[in-house]
Amino acid sequence: MEHPENSAEYEGLVVNAGVDHQDMVNPYLKNMRKNRTKLFTTDEYVEGILKGDVTRLSQAVTLVESTLPEHQRIAQEVIEKCLPFSGNSIRVGISGVPGAGKSTSIDAFGIHVLENYGGKLAVLAIDPSSEKTKGSILGDKTRMEKLAVHPKSFIRPSPTAGSLGGVARKTRETIILCEAAGYDKIFVETVGVGQSETACHSMVDFFLLIQLAGTGDELQGIKRGIMEIADGIVINKADGNNVEKAELAASHFRNALHLFPVPDSGLIPEVLCYSGFYELNIDKVMKMVFDYVEKTKESGYFQYRRNEQAKYWMYESINEHLKNNFFFNEHIRTMIPEMENQVLGGQMTSFVAANKLLEEYYQLMHNKNVYE
Repeated sequence: MEHPENSAEYEGLVVNAGVDHQDMVNPYLKNMRKNRTKLFTTDEYVEGILKGDVTRLSQAVTLVESTLPEHQRIAQEVIEKCLPFSGNSIRVGISGVPGAGKSTSIDAFGIHVLENYGGKLAVLAIDPSSEKTKGSILGDKTRMEKLAVHPKSFIRPSPTAGSLGGVARKTRETIILCEAAGYDKIFVETVGVGQSETACHSMVDFFLLIQLAGTGDELQGIKRGIMEIADGIVINKADGNNVEKAELAASHFRNALHLFPVPDSGLIPEVLCYSGFYELNIDKVMKMVFDYVEKTKESGYFQYRRNEQAKYWMYESINEHLKNNFFFNEHIRTMIPEMENQVLGGQMTSFVAANKLLEEYYQLMHNKNVYE
């Protein structure tokens, strides 16, 4: 093929030879993956965590979140050895509808806590996964611009991966590791929908509910379930022309709280207005949280709540173990498609199919115990 740059009129033009086609895959990627999958001993993980090594802490959390049996075995050993060094933090759960400004608020709350109360802060953000792809963006950290670069903070987003109960348990285990690493303030951010609030409430000392004003009927935000477990309610985006709407919404929430029974703590939740983006009244919100913790410690409710949570998670762990044992049984896994087809074909009801599967499972467990 004739190129125009070879004609006589371009005699002074010099054309350099091109470079060879480069592989699109990073040649060092293979080695990077090998390094990432390297496992340390239990003592090495524990030693790194107790020293406050963020890298070793992150690696241990990855093991906690893993579903591989080998990883889970090491993770449980690490958690058991870290347990005596945990429990000395203030755990704050933060929830609210999507778009309420949770991540932006956490950034402002976190910086205020670190600058005024000292210590170290860990933020555990639970990110909802796609029902179709099971993937998560894990992008909450991008909205925590100040905390993300603060030397005293640790931010860890985790995907739900379609299993809220499993994530809640793993988040609780991650709290233990963070406390052992010296993080004396823990923020747990939930997805803000469904059962996540209840799961979050079962692992924190103070549950903060973030609401919005000016989005329609304020009564839509006054739901009995979520209102009953909230220890404090805050109206975000109370700035500019929205201040009056925020104050009106706050009065609605205060009135609604009087219709509910007095909480077990004996403290009626406060309702405050603030702006996470413009960092207005952040100090008042954090003062509410720390005042509540101080009062509950004095009354003994703080330790009572921790004990009740520990008992709750014992039963939750039993339920999850039994469920996994059932569904991962090879014989049951082969029976389930057959039962599904009979239910879909109208040959059997859902309840009869479930009972047959359970009876088969009980028989398998009985035979196993007899032969052992």
